[in-house]
Parts: sequence; structure tokens; C-alpha cells
Amino acid sequence: MAWTWLGLAGLFEIGWAIGLKYTDGFTRPIPSILTAVSMVISVVLLGVALKTLPVGTGYAVWTGIGTVGTALLGIYLFSEPATVMRLVCIGLIVSGILGLKLASG
Repeated sequence: MAWTWLGLAGLFEIGWAIGLKYTDGFTRPIPSILTAVSMVISVVLLGVALKTLPVGTGYAVWTGIGTVGTALLGIYLFSEPATVMRLVCIGLIVSGILGLKLASG
């Protein structure tokens, strides 16, 4: 169940990272509130997952999910560059996440 909590925490991390773009420097109230709520939920779920997962593994996977999701949504939503090198590097992060999952048993 810890991996499920960690996956959800990572999704909320993507939510707050993307939400930052919409807050316009925390000058827009609704996006700012939603972003802050996503931050809290993400960290709380990470904490729940870390009750049983090693902190290094949990934190690395959490940030990896956030990094990959945010980078891909940046490409999709904000027309950020999708160069071959960038996509290869995102793939390497995904490989690291899967490797940590497999190594943890």
C-alpha cells in the first residue's frame, strides 16, 4: 500500500508544480489555494508512504514522479521543447524510478 500512497503523492506533486505556473506568483487566489492544497496533500501522502518505505527510495521516487510528470506536462501544456536529449533524460529518470522500485522488493 505504501507504493500506492507514494504514487498518489507524486501525482499531487505534479499538480502543485504545474499549479505554480497558474498562480502567477501567488497573485491569483484560486490557483494559489489549489496549489497550496496540492502541496500539503503531496507531503502528507509522502509521509504516510515513508512509514514503511526507506526514506531515500521514497523521496527519490516521489521527486522522480514529480519531475517526469511536470516535464511532460510542460511540453504538452506550455509548448516547452521536446528535444530528443530532453526525452532521453526523462526516460533515464523513469528507468531510475523503476530500478528503485525493483530494488526495494
